[in-house]
Amino acid sequence: MKITETMGIGECVAKFPNTVPVFMSFGMSCLGCSAARFENIGQGARAHGIDVDKLIEELNKVVGKDDDACGCGCSCE
Repeated sequence: MKITETMGIGECVAKFPNTVPVFMSFGMSCLGCSAARFENIGQGARAHGIDVDKLIEELNKVVGKDDDACGCGCSCE
């Protein structure tokens, strides 16, 4: 698992831009707000009433299971 609930929201989006649609689909559309700069994924999800475990699961599906992948969605290694 690459993404955990303790990872910062901004860090996640910067490292894995292909996660943006997942955040949006869960109702976390404020990725550019000031809270996203200091909140971790778990804190942000709980603040929005989102099931943290389900969000993390979906985020990790998007970035894949290969720890060598860059996270850009291109399947490079």
